[in-house]
Amino acid sequence: MTKEEIFDKIADIIADRFEVDKATITNEMNLQTDLDADSIDFVEFVLELEDTFGSEISDEDAEKLSTVGEVVDYVAAHQAK
Repeated sequence: MTKEEIFDKIADIIADRFEVDKATITNEMNLQTDLDADSIDFVEFVLELEDTFGSEISDEDAEKLSTVGEVVDYVAAHQAK
């Protein structure tokens, strides 16, 4: 899966979960500040990413993800082969 395809799926999840216009989602968008996501929102988002992409994201790794671009890069690097 390409980074563009990964971004598209992540943007769909963000648009649905955080009720934002998909067209406004960029790689630079910060998950906490731009989406006003609290810790519960973020945990649910990570769980949905795991389900969507079929890979586990450790709590330690999840804490390091702050922008959409970082999530895309992480998923791309950890795709199920």
